[in-house]
Parts: sequence; structure tokens; C-alpha cells
Amino acid sequence: MNHSAADRLRRLRWTLTALFTAMNAIGLVVLAWFVISEDGKRGIEQTDAELHRITSSVSRLVGFDEAIQFNLVNADVLNEGCPQFAILPGGAPTFQPHLSDRQCVPMDIGVLNGLAAEAVGSGNLVVGYQEGTGGEPVQVRAEPLISRDGTYIGAVVAVADARPEQERHAELVLVVIGGCAVLIGGLGAASHLLSGRSIRPAAAALQQQEVLLAETAHDLRTPVAALRALAETALDNPTQRADLLPRTVQLAARMGSIIDDLLARARLAAGVEQLTIQPVWLDQLVVGVVEDTRTDGAQVTVTAAPTKVDADPVLVQRAIGNLLDNAMRYGRQPGADAIVHITVAGGTVTVADHGPGIDAEAAADAFDRFSSTGGSSGLGLSIVRWVAQAHNGTLAVYNADEGGAIFELRLPLSAS
Repeated sequence: MNHSAADRLRRLRWTLTALFTAMNAIGLVVLAWFVISEDGKRGIEQTDAELHRITSSVSRLVGFDEAIQFNLVNADVLNEGCPQFAILPGGAPTFQPHLSDRQCVPMDIGVLNGLAAEAVGSGNLVVGYQEGTGGEPVQVRAEPLISRDGTYIGAVVAVADARPEQERHAELVLVVIGGCAVLIGGLGAASHLLSGRSIRPAAAALQQQEVLLAETAHDLRTPVAALRALAETALDNPTQRADLLPRTVQLAARMGSIIDDLLARARLAAGVEQLTIQPVWLDQLVVGVVEDTRTDGAQVTVTAAPTKVDADPVLVQRAIGNLLDNAMRYGRQPGADAIVHITVAGGTVTVADHGPGIDAEAAADAFDRFSSTGGSSGLGLSIVRWVAQAHNGTLAVYNADEGGAIFELRLPLSAS
């Protein structure tokens, strides 16, 4: 299946959007995983630090004698607070266990004694997770107690409810995941806009190419057909060649002018041809254009006052020539020669004709390509409008009270 260039550009835009979004999504996922992982570790470490505070404080407060009688001194705050703790023999010589006064989370004493036995048996700290009597997750820490002779005589076991920390961590996970989803969506939208901007020059160039091809085909179709008809007539009728030759030359010149206009429009739209702004005597330039233009029976008069503008003389000459050509071609009554009057004053060139005028409904589209009151492509007028806009000027058209169309090209006056 063949796809147009516009379709390929659209696919390229979506591909760029997908790649940009995927790359950023991968980065966000990695960052989210790191944040969640570090937060989970930090939560465990904070709870374990609180448990370590309890076990180390209790270990320092435990007193015993040869009969292994434990006496806690100044331990009211620890006994009545959370996390809770227990002093258990854990398989060492039996003594009376001690449980803190406040039960923060219900725990089976057998489970606690098992943790103490593991700490006494290994001589190391025991940390991890257990379940409370109601199935609650609890974080535990068992620290062995050492006598004066270096033997293990029991263990301090501290227990903390892990549910608040797990709930806090779960909320953070939801916030991070939701934030990542929103960011990925935003990045997708931003990447779509950026990819559109990145391919905009290519799309503009493609559009200019398509416009140029369409304008070329549209504008040259009629003169090419006429030129072919003249050539075939001259070929079939040798006696008429002398009469047909001037018409052929005139038609070829018209085709050359159309091609020049098409190329000028394409180069200006693409930015290939830059403006050469300089002070220009507009009245002299207009008079020169009129003198160099073949009127072919049209009556062209000029009324000019000295006026200097800042403009590109080559482009302004083309614009004036197009206005004059349009007036001579379409500004006439049926069966009569064209009458055109040009006025130059104050940076404004006014071209008035005595033709049928411009339809009010079509006036807004008078400067668009492929649009004119006389059936022409309107390319010349579109170039005039572009030249006016490129110089920060204006081009206006309206009908005269006595009949005929009036085109008004206004250019900025020169400060020099």
C-alpha cells in the first residue's frame, strides 16, 4: 500500500511521541522503584531503631545477682510506653520473666520466648517480622543478655506494631504510582506537541511543494493547451503561420511570466529569497514599471507625487507589475479596451480600473491562490499580498462608486 508523504509524517510524529514517552516512562519507573524501595528500607530501619532503643535501654537497667534475680531500676517510662518488651530466659537458667506493663500489640508469650531462645542460642541479635495473636504484622528485635562471666542468661525482646508503617508506605506507593501515571500522560502530551514542532518544517516544506505543484499544474494547463492549439493550427495551415507566430510568442511570454511568479512565490514562502530593504523612490519605480509594460491597447495613466519607502525594489516591481497586469486583463467592459489609472502618493500605490468590479462576497478571497473575478488563478494577486505582508504593509481592494475595482498597496515610508 502506498502512503502519501503526509501519512508518513503523521506516522513519524506518533513514532517520535511513543519513543520520547517510553524513554521518559522508563526513567520515571526506575525513579519510582528507587523511591519506593528506599522508603520501605527507611521505614524498617526507623522501627528497628526504636526497638533497639528499647532493648539497649532495658539491658542497661537490668540488675541481677548470683541467683539471677532481675530488678529493673527507673524503668517506668519503658514499662508504660510503646513499643512493648519482655525479659525472657530463652532456654537459659530459669528465672521469672518480666513483661512490660502496657501491651501495644497482643503477642503469644511462646513466640516471644522462642525469639529469646534463638538469640541466647546464637548469641546474636534476632530481627524480623512475626504475627500477633490477631494476625497483625509485628516487627521484633531480640537482644541477648550477658552475665559478668560472659555467659548468656536471657534476652530482651522488643515488639512494635508494623501496621502503621506499612499503611504509610502503601499510601506512598499509591501516590508515587499515581504521580508517575499523571507525569507519563503529561509527558506523552508534551512529546506529541514537541514532535509536531520538530516535524513542522518538514510538513511546511511538503505543503509548499504540494502548493507549488498544484499552482503550476493549474496555471499552466490553459496556456499550454492554447499553445498546443496554435502550434497544431500553424502545422496544419502553413499560410497562417505568419499570423499565428506573434500570438505564439505572446502566449509563451505569458507562460514565462506565470513560471516566474510561481518560482518567486515558492522561494519567498520557503525563505530562500531574502528581502533587500533599502530606500526606494516609489513614484519613479511605478513609472518605470508602466513604461516597460506592454499595454496592448489599454489606456494606462499615472499620477505620482514624490514618495520614498523602505522596500525591496525587485519585489515591489513584481507586485506593481502584477497589479497592472490584473487591471489590464480584467478591468475592462465587454468589447472595450481597458482603462487603468495609477496614483502614487504617501507610500500608497492605487490601481483603479473601469471593469465590472469585484463581487462583495468574493472580496475576502480575492487574494487567495486559484481565485479571481476573471477566471485566472489569482496567483499574481496572492504574490502582491505576500509582498505587502513581508514589508509590514497592506493590500486592500474595494469597488469604486462609478464602477471598477480599486487595489490599494500601502508600504512603510522611509525615515531617511
